[in-house]
Amino acid sequence: MSKRNKSLINKTIAHIHEGFLDYMDAFEKLTLLAPKNFSLRNWDNLQANHRERLRLYKDKLRVTIGQCKSILGEQSGESELWKQIKAAYSYHIQEQPDQELAESYYNAVIRKTFPGLAVDEELMYVHQAYNSCHIEPAEALFYNYPAHLGMKKIFKKILEDFDFGAPYYQKEKDIEFLVKGVKEIILTRYTTTQETTTQVLKSVFYRNKAAYLIGRTYIGNKWMPFIIPFVHNEKGVFADTLIFDPNIMSGIFSYTRSYFMADIKIPAQVVSFLNSVIKHKRPYELYNAIGFNKHGKTEFYRDFLYHLSQTDDQFVLAAGIKGMVMTVFTLPSYNIVFKLIKDHFDPPKNMTRQQVREKYKLVSLHDRVGRMADTHEFEYFHLPLNRIHPELMRELKNTVNSLLEIKGDYLVIKHLYIERRLKPLNIYLEECGLDEAKQVVEDYGNAILQLAKANIFPGDMMTKNFGVTRQDRVIFYDYDEIEFLVDMNFREKPKATTYEQIYAPEPWYDIGPQDVFPEDFKRFMIGRADIRQHFFEFHRKLFDPSVWNDIKSKIKEGELLHAFPYPESMRFRPEEEI
Repeated sequence: MSKRNKSLINKTIAHIHEGFLDYMDAFEKLTLLAPKNFSLRNWDNLQANHRERLRLYKDKLRVTIGQCKSILGEQSGESELWKQIKAAYSYHIQEQPDQELAESYYNAVIRKTFPGLAVDEELMYVHQAYNSCHIEPAEALFYNYPAHLGMKKIFKKILEDFDFGAPYYQKEKDIEFLVKGVKEIILTRYTTTQETTTQVLKSVFYRNKAAYLIGRTYIGNKWMPFIIPFVHNEKGVFADTLIFDPNIMSGIFSYTRSYFMADIKIPAQVVSFLNSVIKHKRPYELYNAIGFNKHGKTEFYRDFLYHLSQTDDQFVLAAGIKGMVMTVFTLPSYNIVFKLIKDHFDPPKNMTRQQVREKYKLVSLHDRVGRMADTHEFEYFHLPLNRIHPELMRELKNTVNSLLEIKGDYLVIKHLYIERRLKPLNIYLEECGLDEAKQVVEDYGNAILQLAKANIFPGDMMTKNFGVTRQDRVIFYDYDEIEFLVDMNFREKPKATTYEQIYAPEPWYDIGPQDVFPEDFKRFMIGRADIRQHFFEFHRKLFDPSVWNDIKSKIKEGELLHAFPYPESMRFRPEEEI
């Protein structure tokens, strides 16, 4: 190796590593503000810090990429040089506790520095899959509470160990509630033994107005996971409920919710612990949930490549009504959809591709309150040509041809979003029974109202733009018309009083671009005849402008309207008591 190349390699890995460490340092500083914001009930700062943390990665990456391009110059595209850079970088980061995140940062740098680079296993960290690591040493990761202490002392000790920087509202009552919850749900089925022990992660998971403790109890020869959410209001901090239901726990870590703010020293350890608690989550979903969404994207891609290697089905158009803005396809054996912005939009859509991208960016930075699907954005995504169904290929060429390249045996898509596959609500309603239909349209209305409380107006609220999860929860996934609720003007329709007004071919009153008439929602929200009236009666307030304006006023006054990720009926205390 020449002296010049050795110097280039050393400078390059120094800048990549320095950029990564700067990112992690800034990430940690913002994360560590969460406990203070929770203790002071400073929800605006908490939300602002969360958005700032989401922007960090691209900001730091931009600097690192510029430095590497400047150092390497015309040698930026030399494969042999990058092989040596990768080898030196691997040695450089081998002792880091967050090594997998450092590898993802390197991948992001080389993708933007090496001209025209495809996924290359020799130059990038492609198949280094996540491996579950030992959750040791115990004292560093979690508190341990042996069963011989007794339940009351265990919960008392838990509340002592977690100081939220504010007085507890009713500590003794919290302990009573928690003990009662264990007796009713666990001890009716299992008996404690000498081996019974309880572990609670030392990291507290903050999101919106709540703080979550994640734990597990070894009983009945297996680990029983649990989550304790804490809320802080003007009366103090209190335990809000005790959760053992795996579906609810999965929902708390859902792709439809904002990422947690949690002080995590060794991400792989925490993911391993969470994986033992929330069984159905893939590692990439858990990395996303704890805020390392860029590495979550890497882990998703690894998971996707592995799945491709184990299957032979073809990519096909996704079920449902074709969108006017997006072309959507899926792999039937894989629970993901791929969304591409069309080259041209069908009327009445009159936006640009960049405007659509801005809408998706808005969602990525916003509180999704369990009602909007998270997305990952990819560039130059490679798919094997022999897995593309001919009908899909025709549709892609007709609608998104500018985004396509064919290189050898691969179809290269220049830009796309990936998102969890859901059953479109309109199709669900065509196939389900009456009871299921009533339940799901009630949740459809709840979803719209919860989005409103998060300052999101969906715009196009037709059922085709909503999906249904495995737990029959309704999720919004079409973002091209979303707006901030506070920017909308909710009005009652003026009543026609003259002959000319009654029979006017066009509205006889002024309508501004942001005007919304909630009474018009009835015309398009539910098409199924046997549940229309049930929906209209159950969600009367959806069609009342004063309800929307009341939510708008509260948001403008700075109120954060918290959406609980579990049923209100589970809460220890009734709303009026707290």
